[in-house]
Amino acid sequence: MSPFTGSAARTARWEHVRVGIDDGVATVTLARPDKLNALTFGAYADLRDLLAELSRERAVRALVLAGEGRGFCSGGDVDEIIGATLAMDTAQLLDFNRMTGQVVRAIRECPFPVIAAVHGVAAGAGAVLALASDFRVADPTARFAFLFTRVGLSGGDMGAAYLLPRVVGLGHATRLLMLGEPVRAPEAERIGLISEMAEDGGADPAARALARRLADGPALAHAQTKALLTAELDMPLAASVELDASTQALLMNGEDYAEFHAAFTEKRPPKWQGR
Repeated sequence: MSPFTGSAARTARWEHVRVGIDDGVATVTLARPDKLNALTFGAYADLRDLLAELSRERAVRALVLAGEGRGFCSGGDVDEIIGATLAMDTAQLLDFNRMTGQVVRAIRECPFPVIAAVHGVAAGAGAVLALASDFRVADPTARFAFLFTRVGLSGGDMGAAYLLPRVVGLGHATRLLMLGEPVRAPEAERIGLISEMAEDGGADPAARALARRLADGPALAHAQTKALLTAELDMPLAASVELDASTQALLMNGEDYAEFHAAFTEKRPPKWQGR
């Protein structure tokens, strides 16, 4: 995302998510614990706009996406979204569905790693938010459920039919998206849906520790790795190799590459600048 801004001022306060930033690590918390952090129209829009704003500012080097209370996110609010969409016409429904997809694109395209800290339920749109993240750190209470067919919709919502086969394989993705059955933590870890298993109750601190490790590392290298992982999903090998070569040539002119050599020579840890 471009760092250039127009006339819009920085958002002073986010109404639908809780945001904290500490030394390059952002923590974005879904904070409707009484509703299992069910998403509203405003929450989707805030996530979309927040990720774009953080991407432009370039002050964040890693982001933790967490849920307050008993679970990560139970998906779209049944009354505030499903009930409301029944009264919408096709144009309004298309606008809404495009917005939810824009959130997933923002997670995939932002220039910093996103770590989902999952405990309890991650269902429907909540499961896709975790799926779209670069890392899913979960504790043993985590359970994922792609529930879209259970409400009479396609399982391929918000990019799930694109992302899930690339994470767990086509066979597992077909089962999960068709049947909508919950996948508990042990199976989710076995099929690759969980990146790191934390201790019971430890998803949030483990995710923050991973975010800190990433934020303290070579941010530009991480950003380019993420960009290549996303871009090369649909590229033939020859195009991927050429893109890798161009990217490496640019990074080899960067300060971090030279800093690694200096640190190695001087037998000290590198001081990464993200440049």
